[in-house]
Amino acid sequence: MRTLLKHAMIVTMNEKGEVYTDGNLLFEDDRIVQVGKEAVKESTCDEVLDLKGKLLLPGFVNTHVHTSQQLARGLADDVDLLTWLHDRIWPYESNMTEEDSYISTLFCAAEQIKAGVTAIAEPGGQFVSGMVRAITEAGIRAKLANSIMDCGEGLPKAWQHNTQEEIARQEEDIQRFHKMADGRIEVWLGVRTIFNATDELLLQTKELAKKHTVGIHMHVAEAKSEVDYVRERLGVQTVTHLRDIGFLGPNLLAAHTVWLTHEEVEMFREYDVKVSHNPASAMRVLGFAKVPRMLREGICVTIGTDGAPTNNRMDMVDEMWVTSLIHKGWRLDPTVVKAQEILKMATINGARALQDEKLYGSLEPGKKADLIIINPDSIGMQPMHDPIANLVTSMHSTNVESTICNGRWLMRDQKILVFDEAALLQEAKERAASIRSRAKIQMPERFPML
Repeated sequence: MRTLLKHAMIVTMNEKGEVYTDGNLLFEDDRIVQVGKEAVKESTCDEVLDLKGKLLLPGFVNTHVHTSQQLARGLADDVDLLTWLHDRIWPYESNMTEEDSYISTLFCAAEQIKAGVTAIAEPGGQFVSGMVRAITEAGIRAKLANSIMDCGEGLPKAWQHNTQEEIARQEEDIQRFHKMADGRIEVWLGVRTIFNATDELLLQTKELAKKHTVGIHMHVAEAKSEVDYVRERLGVQTVTHLRDIGFLGPNLLAAHTVWLTHEEVEMFREYDVKVSHNPASAMRVLGFAKVPRMLREGICVTIGTDGAPTNNRMDMVDEMWVTSLIHKGWRLDPTVVKAQEILKMATINGARALQDEKLYGSLEPGKKADLIIINPDSIGMQPMHDPIANLVTSMHSTNVESTICNGRWLMRDQKILVFDEAALLQEAKERAASIRSRAKIQMPERFPML
């Protein structure tokens, strides 16, 4: 199947940062064949689409999204971190079934597809088997992981495992599910947080990742309480301790990384640690990550949405917009974290963090046909004096017209093609209520319910 997309503004995100104002892109089956101004003989194509006035971009890469939490949207607003964790989210997730995991992940994938996301990284959720079913059906790419913990206070009984049990669980997931769905699905290793991981678990996970050549996804220096806890126990902060035990490395995807010292930022650069910046989630209670400094140091910074109970909007388009604002604000410097840097964070940097920059993240011949079509003709996005800035600061996910992954149309003309969206919505609502009931979570009464 040869498909020609012609007369589009093509934002390639390649190494040169090339943008074609009137370009053509040809993809055959799952690969991009040609990108640029050169004409393509239309008679050789199975389908030709004229995209005059529209933009072509690589699919966005969401490097931190909790698929198991999608059905918990709105479950923990306006509460402190410990209440959020111990009274709402842990009871909710620990009461999920494999079928709940499947529906939650599929529901999450639907929101990703609508926002132009073609690849995600799950930092650790419930029932990788359920996640795999959903991602296979949805058609996007994913790095999936179990939520791994071998210590910590307040863990639900179902999550209380020793180190060897957790290592065995990760090994089993890799053996069963790694490289499924034509390679779109990979199993990574997901250490939840240093609160819930012994040094033994960290180092054995690192060895397991080396054995299978996969990445490690971990919440790192996420909250002030975390670094205070590590400093009190060990005399140093989180990242320094991870360096000291030999855990840091280029296959580590560190989420949040809000509470780093300047020296620890340099450690990330030295060990080529990848960062997932989750700006909306961080604004709740975590703080401001040193993203401007990280970018200056050449660290691979990416963007993630985090989970629905911390962000509520699993929308990478919104996340780019928030990223464009908060660092200018807290630094009182409108020149930091520019639009083109943010587009890189959401595309090619994301692919690099997932060890896939040779496969996707930019529109180049030989790469996978993972791309999105943007229709900018809306009141909220026009006029476009600076198209690159508009993509970051003015675009809404409703401007995402079509999403293609691996050469397959997942959404076309804003209609999801890979599953029944209406039926999924109804199933998600019913399952969310059922999980909450089983978990015995009581919600506050904000106004009298008449």
